[in-house]
Amino acid sequence: MSNVPDMSLTIAGVPFKNPVIAASGTFGYGREYQGFLDIAGLGGICTKGLTLHPRTGNTGQRLHETPSGLLNSIGLENPGIPVFLEKELPRLRELGPVVIANLSGSSLEEYTEGARLLTASSVDMIELNISCPNVKSGGMAFGLYPEAAAPVVEAVRKVTAKPLMVKLSPNAPDLIAVAKACVDAGADALSLVNTFKAMAIAIDTRKPVFDNTSAGLSGPAIRPIALRMVWELWDTVAVPIVGMGGIATAEDALEFLMAGAVAVQVGSATFAHPPAMTEIIRGIGDYMKRYGVSRLEELNIRY
Repeated sequence: MSNVPDMSLTIAGVPFKNPVIAASGTFGYGREYQGFLDIAGLGGICTKGLTLHPRTGNTGQRLHETPSGLLNSIGLENPGIPVFLEKELPRLRELGPVVIANLSGSSLEEYTEGARLLTASSVDMIELNISCPNVKSGGMAFGLYPEAAAPVVEAVRKVTAKPLMVKLSPNAPDLIAVAKACVDAGADALSLVNTFKAMAIAIDTRKPVFDNTSAGLSGPAIRPIALRMVWELWDTVAVPIVGMGGIATAEDALEFLMAGAVAVQVGSATFAHPPAMTEIIRGIGDYMKRYGVSRLEELNIRY
């Protein structure tokens, strides 16, 4: 009998070799990190946020470091879904991991048309982004309240048979209510959390650092809050949860898996230390061997 732990899992019918996924907006289209880590060894890759039409993103400064975190105001810069499908997806598929297309939009029509295009492609799953805090239209506005989130999920669900994961905002006044509405509207899985709405002021100019004033806070500073949100959500929805928020080590990832997440996404840690995800995968495996855990789901302490 092999003592090698089984780190594989399935989310909405999609098989993953392990539970570590590159978070949207932090890994480009994968090729940018070739030579820095074993990309083929990752469980999955979430694309940069994709919109129906090209976006140039926000003006001015886009990144700002803060103690134990990173503020970003990228603004969903991307070439548009048609260009992604033609130029980026074929090369992304060659890398090996599960491909998850992160879909965003400024209107219901943009979301649904984008979903139609992605449905006709080879992406394995759609991650519906209704939680981006640093765009002026659409984005987070759709994910703050159940009555705004449900119509988007329902509309996208009607036009796609692809597995649908909805990315939730920690800025929602009632996250559990939003989550339940998304599941009722057809979500196959939930990912959380996106970044926290935050800001910084440049004291030399006495102006906000970002042209958009607010930005999204990620990194270790948000991890304990994100973990608590995953914990609270686990027994209220009957779909898989993918946890994220400040995960930088195997120990961090294990906390989320123990709290009920079936997988994790890693983002800001990759900027600071490109091999972080490879080390996290190895660390989870080492932990499972050390404690005699044979299958990934046995890590969940909620049962």
